[in-house]
Amino acid sequence: MMRRIFHENIDKAQRAIDKVDRKEDKFVFPGKDEAENQRVSTALYAKVDEIKNYIEHDKSLEDNAKIKYLRGLAETLTSFELALKKKQVTPAQLPELVMGFKTAQELEKKGLSIVPVIEVNPPEIGDILIRSYSFQQNVGLGLAKNIIMLKTCEKNPNQILPLLLKNPNVHFADSLIKTVAYIKQEELYTYAQSTNTQLGRRIQRIDEPLVKMISKLATMNTGRLYFPFLDDLYKGKTTIEELDKDMSDDTRYYRLLVKTEIKNAERLKNNDTPMAMHALTSMLRKKAVDVYINAINGLHEQPDQVRFRSLEPLSPQELYFLCIMGEEDIYTSSYLGVYKRIFQKLKSGNSDSLLASVNYDHFKKFIKMAANYNMLDDFLKKMESGRAETLMRSFAAGLEKTDNLEDAVDVADSYASISDPGLRKLIMEEIDKNYNRVKTASDKRGVVIYDILQTVFQSIDSTKKVDLSEKFGIPPIYSVRNNNLRDTSGRIIIQQFFYGDKDGVTVFNNFKAAYSNANWKIINKPEWIEVVSTRGTPVTIYSNRPLDEEKDLDAKAQKSLGSYLYEKDLQPTVVIHRGHSYYVKYTIEQLAPSAKVVLLGSCGGYHALNEVLGICPFAHIIASKQVGTGTVNQPMIIALTETLRQGRDLNWPSMWKDFEKRFKGNERFDDYVPPYNNLGAIFIMVYNKSMDATPGLTEGSASL
Repeated sequence: MMRRIFHENIDKAQRAIDKVDRKEDKFVFPGKDEAENQRVSTALYAKVDEIKNYIEHDKSLEDNAKIKYLRGLAETLTSFELALKKKQVTPAQLPELVMGFKTAQELEKKGLSIVPVIEVNPPEIGDILIRSYSFQQNVGLGLAKNIIMLKTCEKNPNQILPLLLKNPNVHFADSLIKTVAYIKQEELYTYAQSTNTQLGRRIQRIDEPLVKMISKLATMNTGRLYFPFLDDLYKGKTTIEELDKDMSDDTRYYRLLVKTEIKNAERLKNNDTPMAMHALTSMLRKKAVDVYINAINGLHEQPDQVRFRSLEPLSPQELYFLCIMGEEDIYTSSYLGVYKRIFQKLKSGNSDSLLASVNYDHFKKFIKMAANYNMLDDFLKKMESGRAETLMRSFAAGLEKTDNLEDAVDVADSYASISDPGLRKLIMEEIDKNYNRVKTASDKRGVVIYDILQTVFQSIDSTKKVDLSEKFGIPPIYSVRNNNLRDTSGRIIIQQFFYGDKDGVTVFNNFKAAYSNANWKIINKPEWIEVVSTRGTPVTIYSNRPLDEEKDLDAKAQKSLGSYLYEKDLQPTVVIHRGHSYYVKYTIEQLAPSAKVVLLGSCGGYHALNEVLGICPFAHIIASKQVGTGTVNQPMIIALTETLRQGRDLNWPSMWKDFEKRFKGNERFDDYVPPYNNLGAIFIMVYNKSMDATPGLTEGSASL
């Protein structure tokens, strides 16, 4: 009876693996490589059945031994199924797992070590085998575990320190720590700080120059400030004592960070990768924001000579990095002020010389920001003839060579912001050329990136008639169906965030006045109002009152409204931010994942797309690149809510044409971007979808 149970468990595990592709048809992952699928399917059914029948009919085995191997085989298959779902293994590895189990079972039966099986298999297969019940008493289990750990570390160096934290006393620990020191300095620094762990103490004891330098910094109270200069410290180009001279002065320290960043960019161009490079950029970003960006943002109501006084000692290159590093925090007016001062201080006035002076470090980010703030034309006009074309070709080239999507998203974002047809054509030509290059080189990731960019750029050209939804299987980007915004009772729930400063009170009162008509009814509550449609499609707009911000009463009202919506299971599908850009982060923190349409009515709301998409991956976002204004927001919101109340779909191209007529002559409207032109957001949606569908690509979710 016990053996029968495990036979049944094996059968269940076979079916579970078969159903990972959502079809139980005794054929695993059909439609890819037919010969490969036949091999995998044969292993799953014929070979596994052969093993279990062999165990069952082996007269040399007693009942308990048969149970041991049948149970182990069932566990091995179940572990493989779970690893498949987590994308830790591929279906193609099943035959070697089945063969590995069979060979290991024969060795175990003879009382021999299973190490030979572990040595010839990849670590993920070996790990599944050693966790099987069949081999828990094997004479070679301890050695097998060490072999798997070493193989895992060799295959994925990111796993070295997490594995050593659990196994700090393996005989090869010091060798692995020394290896990490040359590829993952920041990670080793973090582990070396933990002197209360065995691994931390082991790192501190190692007598190797680089490990010793990292350990020394890790035990200093201000080690994080020195760590960005690890490369120079290790190579003897500077000392802690020399660095001390700049540590106490924010401007000198920031200047030193910029100088080192520029030097590192030069080294990268020569294929020489500096150590602790990410730590340097991270610290540069922190100091740029903490010391300068936050200061000029906070003085946004002061005259320029007061607001930008702290920037007076900075060079054009140091101001350049303020823009780059402050991307997520800088206000629109702050960016424009910094940009203006770069060229006031740049003696040549030539933007190409600016990029050359920083070794073109993060130049794609700078171009993207200039495009998003409508300053790209100005930037390119400051170049010598012909240089702009060369620069923009470089802008669109080599996007597959980085270890993230940042450059590709920057290119996508910028394209929609470029109004010059010639410049657009040039970029499209470069995208096409690079697509052919990566296709010829069989670079799968490059093909995915450039294919998406080609298609996304063509989609905004009405003459191309490109349907992104049809090609890539994402939700429509040009419209949102009215029915898709309704809840189970047929209502459309809209949540609107107001803030309690002077402008917020004015905008709130204007909003109430606009909805004081026969189509809407206003219900007053202590901390919010409910604006309910009286005819047509049921629509309710929940808006918190802009209560006194100095007492945090506006935040309390928002929280109370959010709790009310949650308790009543009222899920907003439309969310509207009404307030200055420095309030956007608070709206995003409370953003409902159910939101399918998001309007960011603040200055520079366009630059918060990434945060919104992190919560609502397929949201349609309307935002301004520069100044958000009530003269645009209010009519836009009225048009949106009236369209929904009348039961009509949100057709963005049609609505945008109406807006263009309505706001003709209003320069502020030109900075608003419709959802179908948020190309960076669209690129990420499509990329993530494509990664799931492309064999051989296992990169995680994209982000800006």
